[in-house]
Amino acid sequence: MQTKHTVQISANFDSGNIQVLDASQPGHVRLAIRRDTHCEFMQWFHFRISDAAGVPLRLCIENAGDCSYADGWHGYACAASYDRQHWFRIPTTFYDGHALTIEVTPQHDTLWLAYFEPYSHERHQELVGRCNASPLARVERIGTSLQGRDLDCVHAGSGAHHVWIQARQHPGESMAEWCAEGLLARLLDPHDAVAREVRRLATLHIVPNANPDGATLGNLRANAAGANLNREWRQPSMERSPEVWHIQAAMRATGMSLFLDLHGDETLPYVFIDGSHMVPGYGERNLQLQADFLANLRTACPDFQTEHGYADNRFDEELLTLASKWTARTFGCVALTLEMPFKDNANAPDTRHGWNGERSRQTGAALLGPILQHLKALGA
Repeated sequence: MQTKHTVQISANFDSGNIQVLDASQPGHVRLAIRRDTHCEFMQWFHFRISDAAGVPLRLCIENAGDCSYADGWHGYACAASYDRQHWFRIPTTFYDGHALTIEVTPQHDTLWLAYFEPYSHERHQELVGRCNASPLARVERIGTSLQGRDLDCVHAGSGAHHVWIQARQHPGESMAEWCAEGLLARLLDPHDAVAREVRRLATLHIVPNANPDGATLGNLRANAAGANLNREWRQPSMERSPEVWHIQAAMRATGMSLFLDLHGDETLPYVFIDGSHMVPGYGERNLQLQADFLANLRTACPDFQTEHGYADNRFDEELLTLASKWTARTFGCVALTLEMPFKDNANAPDTRHGWNGERSRQTGAALLGPILQHLKALGA
């Protein structure tokens, strides 16, 4: 008699998210994505499969069609890893607008699957540690999250202009912190001439993870209270969105010459920027500076493009609840939202890896060139 093989699946770890409905049949494993904490958002998943070497698996996420951005499953391929260091993409199909199906025969006993290459809380601690040890940076705990996690800000440079950069308001958009890591690595390189000049002209303030609770809990967009932080900027509160409250307070203490908010987009397979040109009172000067920044980024980063992006009326009445729009209105400066794909860059596809952590890191490093040009345009 042949022994029935039951697949072992777990998600009880940092950023883990999956519900197992039935794992008794490897050829038809039934799964569901758990909703974000205290709200209806859902799309992020991250789980581990054990004891599965050589077993043909067909994993069906049955509630994919009910996810927040179900259209994003079209053309999507799941991220997978055997060592949590090297991630690759595997065949994934969105059937009938309902179920997301992942088919794989693991080569090793254990396989991790995720919506996108994760950025762990432990890696965040290591990033902060490297910055803390650099003579070119200072790490400040500017506040805490609802669950008491540190809200870290890395300060670098000594110039009169203040540049604020934050990542991962939406915790499932892990490419944003990969991007911040790449920017910080270059910014704190003592041999990089661009970084040296940026540090001379400006003081930079980088928040690598603006939503540490949501990231640890395995949420897509919400913090521990169920708040979408990028809709809290008009009126944050210590009870619902202390992360935004603390960041705003720190921004007001320094003033602002440029703001970048790093994100990921579930649907569009491109790297693009959503500007603040639709914000009332943005002004001709900022319009030109914004256009120049985008042009300079296209030169510095071939992955970036300007043909595809959001419509100007996408946010409508929500406009000033968003970080970049609130910042543009409050400080009168250029404020931009950088979006990277969960899928691949359709203009430069990589069938093995799709868009991944390393490409996000390289995009972060490339941002320093346009930042420098912006600072020069502002003058001393």
